[in-house]
Amino acid sequence: MDQYIISKPVRTEIVVEKSRFICTLARVASEQEAQDFIKKTRKEFWDATHNCTAYIIGGVPRAERSSDDGEPSGTAGSPMLEVLRKKELYNTAAVVTRYFGGIKLGAGGLTRTYGKAVTEAVKAAGLSKMVPMGHYAFTWSLDDVGRVLNLLYRQSLFAVHDVEYGSRAEIILEMKQAQVPEAEAWLTETLSKPVTLEEKHLFEAEQPVAAGV
Repeated sequence: MDQYIISKPVRTEIVVEKSRFICTLARVASEQEAQDFIKKTRKEFWDATHNCTAYIIGGVPRAERSSDDGEPSGTAGSPMLEVLRKKELYNTAAVVTRYFGGIKLGAGGLTRTYGKAVTEAVKAAGLSKMVPMGHYAFTWSLDDVGRVLNLLYRQSLFAVHDVEYGSRAEIILEMKQAQVPEAEAWLTETLSKPVTLEEKHLFEAEQPVAAGV
């Protein structure tokens, strides 16, 4: 199952029956960071009728919390949290600030509106996913490395990250971790010599995903 993060923090607003619903969405790395974000947003909107919250931290295991902040039980925090779940988001916190407009929405109306407020904010923020990446190396003779690099620069399966020269050239490639077997097969076929990649460094890279996910 894929998991996503928001591409950027956002603040959006919808108006329903004269009530303003302002959704502030942020990326957070821990529960403490989520709680600090919520505290800061509540302080900013200190005069609001409600500041309802939801967040999901981590992948597996994960922490999920929500608060109705005075709205009828289950009509605010829970639908907000459900949007984050359905979008498969993690390390994301949402605060929906309500300024009451004088017209009651009822339990169903509140549930739909709080969910919609978060949905619109997520749409505005965009989604990204963290892709497992790595640097992988193999060595080659100095007298032939120019020819090999020329071949490597012309393909799109991976990138040449660095070349370190000693008694032999160490060519360091950057690619998705899942592409290592394919890269080894390509190198072996293209260079007409068995190539086994040595893992040098693992990391994650953020990759935007198409709208509509």
